Amino acid sequence: MLVLLIILLMALLGLGFLNALWWVAAAVVVFGLLHHGRGGTGSRGRGNASDYRDYRDYRDRQDRWDRRYRHQRRGRWNRQDRRDHEHHR
Repeated sequence: MLVLLIILLMALLGLGFLNALWWVAAAVVVFGLLHHGRGGTGSRGRGNASDYRDYRDYRDRQDRWDRRYRHQRRGRWNRQDRRDHEHHR
């Protein structure tokens, strides 16, 4: 994919000597390559802001769930601990 984009860029630059509008098209291709991390490969190393937002939202929902239901789980754990303790006597 990258090779095809480089060939397209070279063709647009070459055609730019005939008509300056082709240089504008070449600039758009260069901007697209830089903006999208050279065809999408550069975004893997940098991390993605939307991935972090999704993770942060998940973490926040999990924290709210933990705060809301902590007392119910604590009671269940205490009951289970008492049962285990009584069975081991």
